[in-house]
Formats: sequence, C-alpha cells, structure tokens
Amino acid sequence: MREYKLVVLGSGGVGKSALTVQFVQGIFVGKYDPTIEDCYRKQVEIDGVNCMLEILDTAGTEQFTAMRDLYMKNGQGFILVYSITSQATFNDLIDIKDQIMRVKDVGADIPMVLVGNKNDLEDERVVGKQNGEALARSFGCTFLEASAKLQVNVNEIFFDLIRQIN
Repeated sequence: MREYKLVVLGSGGVGKSALTVQFVQGIFVGKYDPTIEDCYRKQVEIDGVNCMLEILDTAGTEQFTAMRDLYMKNGQGFILVYSITSQATFNDLIDIKDQIMRVKDVGADIPMVLVGNKNDLEDERVVGKQNGEALARSFGCTFLEASAKLQVNVNEIFFDLIRQIN
C-alpha cells in the first residue's frame, strides 16, 4: 500500500484541525484548542488504489517554526488553509508558501491545495473567492473553498492532493 505524508499548514484558528478531524474521523470539533502537532493516519481508496495517508496537523503559531521546517522537508503534499473570515490568515500563506519552496529547494511542482475554510460563515466573509483563485494561480496550485462544519469539500481537498502526488 502506498503511503503519503501530507502536511496541513496555516495560521492559528483557520480550521486546520477541524478539516483534518472531519476528514479522518467524520466529526466536527467546534471548540478551539490550539494544536502543537498531531499526526493522523487514514486508509482510503482513491481511483481504485488503496492509500495510507499520514496527515500532520501543524501548529498555527509562530513559536514552532523550527518544527515547521522539518515537516516541510518530509511532506509530500501540502494543504494551505486560511479562513474566509480573516484577511490576515490569507496574507500569511504567502510566507508559508515561500518557506515550503525554500525548504524543499525544488522547482514549482510541489503538490499543494489552497483552501479557503469556513465558507459556511458567508456573512462574515472578508476574503472573496476570486482572491483565493488568484492566489492559487500565483502559487500554481488548486483552490477549494470548504467547510469543516458542514462537510463541504473536505474529502475533495485530500483526494485532490493525492492525485497531484500520483
């Protein structure tokens, strides 16, 4: 069975853990409890192939940047998450993407998905969908808006990333 190391990155509070837990366990964790790092494993079938996903849910806070370099070195694919309700979390992804490129030290084709999370909070939206699409184009990656709460596009994020790696 093929194994894949996926890394979920983004600022604090954007829903990295909520998306990961929703994907792995099928439950929505509404309470915010900042993560240092959690690793999840899930076996899935994608396009008829059995895959074992190892998903690293990382800290959104800055004090763990040394650990972040290590994740980036070992990760095969990256999920970059921002909240559609926070412009700052969107802006932070530019630095995170630059850091991945620096650590990986390879060309542009690093498997990556840009995710605008919390799209169930439409009335609190400050980052337009077109902004997400434009950033994804500049990163050369796919873009999805998602809701961990309502299970919108959650599986698609992880499946899309695996298809890119393959």
